Amino acid sequence: MSTLTSVERDTAIFDLINKEKYRQESGIELIASENFTSKQVMEAAGSVLTNKYAEGLPGKRYYGGCEVVDEIEQIAIDRLKELFGATWANVQPHSGAQANTAVFLACLNPGDTIMGFNLAHGGHLTHGSPVNISGKYFRPVFYGVEAETGLINWDKVEETAVREKPKLLICGASAYSRDWDYERLRAIADQVGALLMADIAHPAGLIAKGLLKDPFDYCHIVTTTTHKTLRGPRGGVIMMRNDFENPFGIKTPKGQTRLMSSLLDSGVFPGTQGGPLEHIIAAKAIAFGEALSEGYYNYATQVAKNAQAMAKAFTEKGYRIISGGTDNHLMLIDLRTKNGIDSGLTGKLAENTLIKADITINKNMVPFDDKSPMVTSGIRVGTAAMTSRGLIESDMARIVDLVDTVLINHDNDSKIAGIKGEVNNWMKEFPLY
Repeated sequence: MSTLTSVERDTAIFDLINKEKYRQESGIELIASENFTSKQVMEAAGSVLTNKYAEGLPGKRYYGGCEVVDEIEQIAIDRLKELFGATWANVQPHSGAQANTAVFLACLNPGDTIMGFNLAHGGHLTHGSPVNISGKYFRPVFYGVEAETGLINWDKVEETAVREKPKLLICGASAYSRDWDYERLRAIADQVGALLMADIAHPAGLIAKGLLKDPFDYCHIVTTTTHKTLRGPRGGVIMMRNDFENPFGIKTPKGQTRLMSSLLDSGVFPGTQGGPLEHIIAAKAIAFGEALSEGYYNYATQVAKNAQAMAKAFTEKGYRIISGGTDNHLMLIDLRTKNGIDSGLTGKLAENTLIKADITINKNMVPFDDKSPMVTSGIRVGTAAMTSRGLIESDMARIVDLVDTVLINHDNDSKIAGIKGEVNNWMKEFPLY
């Protein structure tokens, strides 16, 4: 008899898992980087595939017994390429950060200049932040938004690129609610001899269904996570629509020119990680298959409609949305004033108070913030998760009413408890599974 049959159930952990399941089911989830997967995605992520080591690529493994996982990983690759119209993809990165790091390793040498969107203006940690490997191993320079508009000024991006001569120009954000001018960015990259990389971790699902501009038309390399608007397991991928000869003169041992795809594959393994998580790759494959469906197009369209409705409702309540609105699934809200009057609110206070009402958001710095990253002057909200539960535009207005009531009464525990009860009862109408 297998010794595994006598293993005691770890009730301490499973009790906490059930507690987290209840939290997710009973509350309103507005964190823009979170979503809910389907049951089959979770089933694959918790499958026996977690037992298999599979360093290398399908058909080119360093371990035996990979016949089955080869098929699974190839399906994931093929579905991802179909979803985005790519010709090459690597589905092994454990996260978006790992995907970006693999690109850096493939394309850069330590000390090379990279140019990304300022983290304090809505960018991402892995685009050059000094606390991240991207800012420690490379020379980061940044572009940001205009104080008056909250929008990126593409002329200033060009001025910075011409002055700093980055080797890699990065576009994409974690808290920017507008679409990107990939065509202009490619012209800038070509002008200074840089590679252009798009990190589409947040809007990937909307891009896949044609609801936002297509970065593949202009960007050399595209990375994304798989767990935000794509509604898959937590993970990352790297893609290209058109492979190309690497511009670095790197040759194979036989003296042949190496393609960029080869360098990127090596950047993932053995460059930045070892064995891939084949159980997560299987879950990615399922999520990509779901995203190829007509039903997913309807979902992505509703995500965008809900974001528009939510932005309108916040604006009507007197909140200031950075850039004045949204083109995607999220918005960044400056809490310092409401209806032009000092609100006395911080992102930290808003986050902690809303949690008491089972409404989950995250505090977030706003451009030109005068508070620390642990306090912040803003909050970031998104519509992907609640759209997965079936909520529509009219529900967004109700959510904003609830958020506003909590923030107005942030020092009234009795009022907040009443809102929590309303939230919990309302969410019973939208079962998670």
